[in-house]
Amino acid sequence: MKRDMLDIQKLGEELVALTPNALAKIPLEEELMDSIKDAQRFKNEARRRQLQYIGKVMKHIDLDPIQAALDKLRNKHSQNTVALKKLEQKRDRLIENGDSMLNAIMIDHPDADRQHLRQLTRQANKEKANNKPAKAYREIFQYLKELYLKD
Repeated sequence: MKRDMLDIQKLGEELVALTPNALAKIPLEEELMDSIKDAQRFKNEARRRQLQYIGKVMKHIDLDPIQAALDKLRNKHSQNTVALKKLEQKRDRLIENGDSMLNAIMIDHPDADRQHLRQLTRQANKEKANNKPAKAYREIFQYLKELYLKD
């Protein structure tokens, strides 16, 4: 019984830690949503008491849809992380290998601006050689992110 209550409270803490956009995607009753928003504003002891109240409210509702929505959010986050890691690797290979990687990118995305990518690659190599801030390095990543994540 006590373990179940702790699990419910832990779920409540996860909900309180979410951003407003993520919270909007989770099916919550109005009373619970208001309690979570209040808990996000509170500090220390008031927050602890509010979390206990959230646990009490959650004890009387079906938690399966909430848990399913949270799992979906977590999975989406990890998928985004994996996609961004792959883009970082593409960027690094583009800077190291130059035209061979650029050709592979052009095959995947014929609408990409070859000249712009080539300029950014040259600029990134110059910045790296001269120990300057990696502005072009970041610009390449942003450009690749636009290309690959718009699909």
